[in-house]
Amino acid sequence: MPEGLTPAPDTILEVSELKRYFDVSPPALERLLQGKPRAAVKALDGVSFAIRRGETFALVGESGCGKTTVARCVVGLYRPSAGRIVFDGLDLATLAGRAAMAPVRRRMQMIFQDPYASLNPRWRVRKIVAEPLVTHGLVRDKAELRASVAELLEQVRLSPADGDKFPHEFSGGQRQRISIARAMAAHPEFLVCDEPTSALDVSVQAQILNLMKDLQRRLGLTYLFISHNLAAIYQISDRVGVMYLGRLVELADAETLFARPRHPYTRLLLDTIPRLDPPDGAAEREPVAGEVPNPIDPPPGCAFHPRCPFANERCRVERPALLAADSTLVACHAVEEGRLSG
Repeated sequence: MPEGLTPAPDTILEVSELKRYFDVSPPALERLLQGKPRAAVKALDGVSFAIRRGETFALVGESGCGKTTVARCVVGLYRPSAGRIVFDGLDLATLAGRAAMAPVRRRMQMIFQDPYASLNPRWRVRKIVAEPLVTHGLVRDKAELRASVAELLEQVRLSPADGDKFPHEFSGGQRQRISIARAMAAHPEFLVCDEPTSALDVSVQAQILNLMKDLQRRLGLTYLFISHNLAAIYQISDRVGVMYLGRLVELADAETLFARPRHPYTRLLLDTIPRLDPPDGAAEREPVAGEVPNPIDPPPGCAFHPRCPFANERCRVERPALLAADSTLVACHAVEEGRLSG
């Protein structure tokens, strides 16, 4: 197995050959009358990676590539169709029932995409932030609960007095700070961040990312960061996995990926980043061409070959494996054969 997929001694999360299929078949009577077969969306089709303690591992790709499905499988909102998810040595598939999952759920929390939908509008902020403390039995009495909530609000740079307000009294950025405070209440080690800045203004995005980096430094947190925002990925991540149609096509540390992308899809993604001062002689950048194929009937071979300018016959019939290419892992026949320079 290539380096980067093999778990290191300090690995906290190992995802191995993760698959998640969704049944989208027509009703049984319609299938019977019209002779239609069962159909399934392969949201994840064999995704593997490992995350080390204290790092930020990011997944990036176009909408529908499977990023959020990975996040929901990791935190247990979806059961994998196949594959393994191992958190700190515990295979999550072997944990049955709420009692067995409770210790893991305390150590692993999630920050959701939409701060307008993820907070209960009927609850005051104090009750929202206090819920994990009460659920996991982390406080002894009301006085300790109130002090803990005040400390959590200050930790995300809000006032303890904000605990008496309702979510609708806050801006989007402030609501996301409340979501972060709620996630931090259980004293987790690992946070799954599903597009935590996508619903926010650009200036507020930077504030939230800086807050998350500060919390990571002070508390030793590990992040799985899901986003399609390449600027946010570059600012916060240590390593990046690029996903396309339910598969991982490239994995590298952030500096390497942004400076020297190997997979044609990664190159096309990075070409969408605006340049204020392009170098002399730089070719005009083009957006990602074509459309993402139908996930119910993905193309054979490399899923990216219908959109790839470097595809040949091998790409159309043989699925590429994720192989080491210098300091990068890349699933591309063109890179493997040396047909793609750089």
